[in-house]
Amino acid sequence: MVQRSTTLAVVVAGGLLLRAVAPFGPSFAVAPRGQATTNPPRDLRIPEGNVHSSPQDQASGLSGAAMAAAMLTVTSLLSASLRARRQSCFCKPLQQGMKQQAVQVHSTVARAAEGEPILRLGTRGSPLALAQAYETKRVLAAAFPELAPEGAVEIRTISTTGDQRLEISLAEIGGKGLFTRELDVALINKEVDFCVHSTKDVPTVLVPGTELCTMLPREDSRDVIITPNGITRFEDLPAGSLIGTASLRRQAQIYAVNPNVKCVNFRGNVQTRLRKLKVGEVNCTLLAYAGLKRMNMTEHATRILEWDEMLPAISQGAISFQCASDDEATLKYLRPLNHRQTFEAVTCERAFLASLDGNCKTPIAGQAKVSADGQLHLIGLVSSPDGQKIFRVTRSGAASDAATIGKDAGMEIRKEAGEKFFEDMQDYVQAVQAANEKPTKAPSPA
Repeated sequence: MVQRSTTLAVVVAGGLLLRAVAPFGPSFAVAPRGQATTNPPRDLRIPEGNVHSSPQDQASGLSGAAMAAAMLTVTSLLSASLRARRQSCFCKPLQQGMKQQAVQVHSTVARAAEGEPILRLGTRGSPLALAQAYETKRVLAAAFPELAPEGAVEIRTISTTGDQRLEISLAEIGGKGLFTRELDVALINKEVDFCVHSTKDVPTVLVPGTELCTMLPREDSRDVIITPNGITRFEDLPAGSLIGTASLRRQAQIYAVNPNVKCVNFRGNVQTRLRKLKVGEVNCTLLAYAGLKRMNMTEHATRILEWDEMLPAISQGAISFQCASDDEATLKYLRPLNHRQTFEAVTCERAFLASLDGNCKTPIAGQAKVSADGQLHLIGLVSSPDGQKIFRVTRSGAASDAATIGKDAGMEIRKEAGEKFFEDMQDYVQAVQAANEKPTKAPSPA
């Protein structure tokens, strides 16, 4: 209604003004869109000096004072109209965003008032995944008093394809996304507010509309070797020894130092793998030290492997939260928990992986650390599955350039190895069914 009245007044006053300004010629103009209109536009200002009517003014029936009044009226109304139009055009998205956030906050408050959880956390159902979920719940309760009461944060377990198909290696059934696909569906369908991940399981390309918003402080990222007879080095394992691992990254680095052993598919949760080792299915296996620490099972480690012996997986040891990018009601709880140094290091590693099109079909390893002076240091590795052809790269730079450092390191390896190396590697992995049997030849050098 106000906008219509303003428009009508502008039309009426404008008609009067056209009669008044006719003697001045066609210099009538409106200020360009986007410029301030606090003062009248230059061409609409009252001429300085004599404001009394000229003969032409008198002939038009308007005095100089009436002309000035009409000009000021139109100027004021035009300014108001332009402001209203600008607000309508530019503020609408902001108003919609604020409305959406208000709905989200109202939903969260309503849940709490009705005795429902304030946050719903999605996770896999393995013992390690649940340990990470409960750690997340503890951290949230410590940071936000309203999340401390029992039931304020609900843990919802979701079974993934990767957990169900244990008899097949990850390379054969689709790679890393098998541990997150069902969680992605639950997040998009708003069955959960956010998901807790072992970041090394998360694909480099996320479901549109979601983000890895937070990473907790990283745990020790190294691998451990576990043997029942106390052997601590792969070089010392007898020829023909069976090593249980479904990881091509680990397989390649083992074969590089001892090509006489055999790596076999060995999947399942930590407890399952340890049980298989105990009954003699394999002679040796490897696990992430971070997982053993989170479940208070470090006594099973025979020895911790340093990076120069076994470079860990991209993002190993880092817990991340995935959330809808527009869910401010949830993000207000998650973002304050982010550990900057971990986020920067993992961002660099994931950029390195993405530039190599990495997945569980590719033996890729990489670790980054941020030092006290804000410098980031990256070590990366790409290998043939038999460990006979290995490319390494190191990069350093400002942590603020984490993604660029990772991408550039990956492109350096791509250039050194050549595209044919990667093509041959993919063909080779498919031919030997990933880690289910020992490689017999390496891909041709570029």
